[in-house]
Amino acid sequence: MKVTLITGASGGIGEAFARQLAKEGHHLLLVARSADKLKTLSEQLSQQYKITAHYLAVDLAKSGSDQIIADEVVHRNLQVDWLINNAGIGTGGDLMIHPDLLQGTELAKKIRQYDFFHYEVNEALILSADEEQDIEELFRKIQQEINRPIDKFSQDVLIAQLDLLFTYSNRFYDRQFITRRPLNNNLLSSFEILLDEFFSQKNINTGLPTIGYFADKLHLSAKYFSDMLKQLTGLTAQQHIHEKLIEKAKEKLSTSELSVSEIAYELGFEHSQSFSKFFKAKTQQSPMEFRQSMI
Repeated sequence: MKVTLITGASGGIGEAFARQLAKEGHHLLLVARSADKLKTLSEQLSQQYKITAHYLAVDLAKSGSDQIIADEVVHRNLQVDWLINNAGIGTGGDLMIHPDLLQGTELAKKIRQYDFFHYEVNEALILSADEEQDIEELFRKIQQEINRPIDKFSQDVLIAQLDLLFTYSNRFYDRQFITRRPLNNNLLSSFEILLDEFFSQKNINTGLPTIGYFADKLHLSAKYFSDMLKQLTGLTAQQHIHEKLIEKAKEKLSTSELSVSEIAYELGFEHSQSFSKFFKAKTQQSPMEFRQSMI
């Protein structure tokens, strides 16, 4: 039977992970010092989520605890698919990080800047040999820290290692955008065509164009699409869309007799007031002021 091995499972982050993974249908091997707490938790999870939750009371700070766990795995004929320690770090097929590990740290704020967490699988990094070696070394160090007994420095060390991992990932994605420039230039051309086609439709009543709309057309995630454009042109996808909106608005204001409300509707705005506010924010002129300046 494949199981997730969770150390420090009788409370805190370890218990939180146990409850979440049990809810998702994972079978568990719960490890901690307190046999009573483990037994109660094991019975609760088994009954509530219809999974198998084994438990083992052992003091991980003592020498030989690793061997005790290994013997238990063999004795129960288990296969450990994941290992999660009570610092909130999990290893296996992926790297799992419990939010509580980051709580109150600068990394908790910084991690929101990394759009690659929202990329699709087909937008993943293709690492060079040197880059792969760097990442593997970081994973090895993270694994080493996970296997150490918990002390007052554990969280700081893990946070520093994760911060470095994300920084490397950001660097490698930046490199990948550069090496994929020819392909991305083709995607940029396709986007520009789609943008022109969107505004060339008559009687537009589908609302304003969105990043998601064009990303779907190009078979990209919205975040990857916007980051790709930012790297290529210096402008995000939203900025490209806004520029095209202003371009089309100026064209209609200067070459047609349509009212401001009619132009707003054709461009996808529900209300002319929203269009006027948007136009003035981008050009420092109201639509009527711009029209009059063209006479």
